[in-house]
Amino acid sequence: MRDFSQMQHGAFALLILNSHPDHGTPLDSRDADILSLASAEAVARFLSYRPNHKPTPLHALAGLARLTGVEAVYVKDESQRLDLNSFKALGGSYAVIRLVLEQAGRKLGLPVDIAELHSPAVREVAAGMTFGCATDGNHGKSVAAGAQLVGAKAAIFVHSGVSDERVAAIAAFGAQIIRVDGTYDDSVAEAERKCKEMGWTVVSDTSWPGYERIPGLVMQGYTAMLKEAADALAAAPTHVFVQAGVGGLAAAVAGHFDVRYGDKRPRLIVVEPSRAACLFESAQAGHPLKVAHGEPTIMAMLECYEPSLVAWRILSRKADAYMTIDEDDAAETMRRLARPVAGDPPIVSGESGAAGLAGFLKAAADAKTRSALGIDAHSRVLLINTEGATDEARYRAIVGCTPADLFAPA
Repeated sequence: MRDFSQMQHGAFALLILNSHPDHGTPLDSRDADILSLASAEAVARFLSYRPNHKPTPLHALAGLARLTGVEAVYVKDESQRLDLNSFKALGGSYAVIRLVLEQAGRKLGLPVDIAELHSPAVREVAAGMTFGCATDGNHGKSVAAGAQLVGAKAAIFVHSGVSDERVAAIAAFGAQIIRVDGTYDDSVAEAERKCKEMGWTVVSDTSWPGYERIPGLVMQGYTAMLKEAADALAAAPTHVFVQAGVGGLAAAVAGHFDVRYGDKRPRLIVVEPSRAACLFESAQAGHPLKVAHGEPTIMAMLECYEPSLVAWRILSRKADAYMTIDEDDAAETMRRLARPVAGDPPIVSGESGAAGLAGFLKAAADAKTRSALGIDAHSRVLLINTEGATDEARYRAIVGCTPADLFAPA
C-alpha cells in the first residue's frame, strides 16, 4: 500500500490507496442486484407511501469549492430525512417494512404490495413481529420508527457509549430499550443472541457469515438518497468522500454509483475516525479485521471495530482509497458547516455527519494527497451530511450555539 500523510495543524492522518487484488473487478452479482437502479426506483416508491417523505436538499457550496480549488462541492443533507435527523432513516425502517410485507405474503399466500401496508390483514401480521437491533443511535431509531409505522414491536440494544438523549429519541417510538455493557460490537453480539432466544427478527446494518440478506436490504434503502443526489446533479461527481462505521453506507455508495456510472464512476474515498478505523486497518491487512477498542471517538455513529462482510466485499472492489481523521477534524468541520464561507448556506451537522467533509478538507489541503487522488480544478466533490444534531447538548458544546441559532433572524 502507498501511504500519503502530512495533514494540517501538525496532526497526522493516513491515506492509503486500495491495492486489494479485487480492486476494479466487477461487483458480486448479489451486490449489483441489491444496489441496482431498479432497486433504487423500488425504494423511492416505498418512500412515496411515507407521509413525511420529501427529498433532502443537495447544497452546492460554491464558496468552499473556490477555497479548496475544485470545480464544485456538493453536500447531500440528510439531517432532514423523514424527521429522524439521519440517513439511517432510509435503511432500518425500509428493511422492517419489506420484512413485514414478505411475512404477510407468506401468511396470506399471495404477494403483498406496499400499498396494502396499513390493511387490517397486514397490520395483524405485523402485530405478531418483533424487530431487534444494536445501535449507536441512528439505526435503532430507524428500526423503531419502522416498527411503529407498521404496528410491530422493536427491541433496541444500546451500548454504554450511546448518550441518554439518543436513547430517549429511540424510546420515543415505543421501542423496548435493552442496555448492554461494552462497545457497539458487544451490543451486536447480544442483539443476535437475545433475538435468537426470543424468536425476534434481527435487523442489523452489519453482516456476518450466514447473515447477509437483511443488512443488504438496509443498504438498499440508502440507494434512494443516492438516486436523489444523482438526479439533482448536472454532471456526475468525480470524487465522493464518505464516512464509515461498519461500512454499509460507503459500500452502498460505491456499489450503486458503480452500477449507475460504470467506467465513469467517481473515485470513492472511505473516511473513518482514527480511533475506530476498522476498514482502514482491513485495507492494510488485505482482509476483514477486527481492531482493538481504545479511547472513544466523538464520532459516535462511526465507532465500530469490525467491518460488515457484505460491505467489505463491495469496498474491496470499488473503494479507491481509505483515510482517517482525528477528533479535532470532525469538530472543526462541524463549526465550519455552521459558519460557512460567505455565500454558502449554514448546515447543521453532527459529529459523524461532518466526517466526509473533514476528510475532503484534509485531502485538499495537502499537495501530495491531492495528486494521489486526482483532485484538481475540474473536480466535482460529493459529500453526505449523514446526521444533524442528534445530541443537541453535544452539538452546542462543540459548535457554541444551537441548531436553531443558525437560522434565527439577524
